[in-house]
Amino acid sequence: MASGTYWTWWVVAFLFMSRLSLMKVEGQLSQDFYAISCPNVEAIVRSGLRGIFARDPTARASMIRLVFHDCVVNGCDGSIMLNSGPGGTSELESPSNLGVRRLDIIDTLKARVEAACPQTVSCADIIAMASRDAVSLSGGPDIPLLFGRFDGFEASAAAATASLPPATISVSDTLSLFGRMGMSAPESVAILGAHTMGVAHCANFVNRLYPVRDPNMRLLFANSLRARCPRVFPSNAFAAMDTSNFRFDNAYFRNILNGRGLLTIDSELGLDPRTGPIVANFADNPGAFFDFFTSAFMKLSSFNVLAASQGEVRGNCRFIN
Repeated sequence: MASGTYWTWWVVAFLFMSRLSLMKVEGQLSQDFYAISCPNVEAIVRSGLRGIFARDPTARASMIRLVFHDCVVNGCDGSIMLNSGPGGTSELESPSNLGVRRLDIIDTLKARVEAACPQTVSCADIIAMASRDAVSLSGGPDIPLLFGRFDGFEASAAAATASLPPATISVSDTLSLFGRMGMSAPESVAILGAHTMGVAHCANFVNRLYPVRDPNMRLLFANSLRARCPRVFPSNAFAAMDTSNFRFDNAYFRNILNGRGLLTIDSELGLDPRTGPIVANFADNPGAFFDFFTSAFMKLSSFNVLAASQGEVRGNCRFIN
């Protein structure tokens, strides 16, 4: 009971502090940013996603991942969508973006929004909405997102390579990465809980299988992965991130405790004394995970946003106006 009370207090305290930390961007970002200019934008995006997800359930994980790959590289500016051109090289050319897919969904949503509200809603905001809705439509929390991001003018594959963390990132570097976005340790662990959805390519975890098995990985689990990822594997070979990879839940944390964390960082989160107790709590308490994920997602999706004078609203997400 004491432990549960302690974590309940932490949840309340961090949610309150998260609200305070977001106040610095609320002058630009707000929940009612499109209340007059495009009042139905959230309904348009969510309706479009429902149909897409019904046809392709794997797309939900792709959308959840997309906001991270956009925002970590110079902030949430829609740069992940830009093609190579005068503004630089497409971030998709970076090996760190291996497996990023279904950007066509953002194109489709953008076209629907443009038909209703021309030159009004940024690609960066649509990415944030699509990621938020993918979480809730997969069984996760319904996050109260803020809007008013503007699209940037540049993309850089080199910047993506330098900014996006490898699967072997340490716990210390993980906490530093998310700490720069204003996240606490529980929020940093919670945002990695997005690994509960989707798959990872063999290239991201083969280091744990060969030449010898990582001792922190259960033998049966390692053998199942070796069957999918032999020493020489095709570039598109992959494995599920967890045992319920189509549903947003806390199975990721239970898997970590059972020696079934797929990536190096997944496994290390459960072993590090700074993050292990948080993993154990989230494994037992899905409500705490959802609460911390909500505040973490709000911070991630509000990171380094551009003001109107620094960006634009692209008519086509692939090109600057």
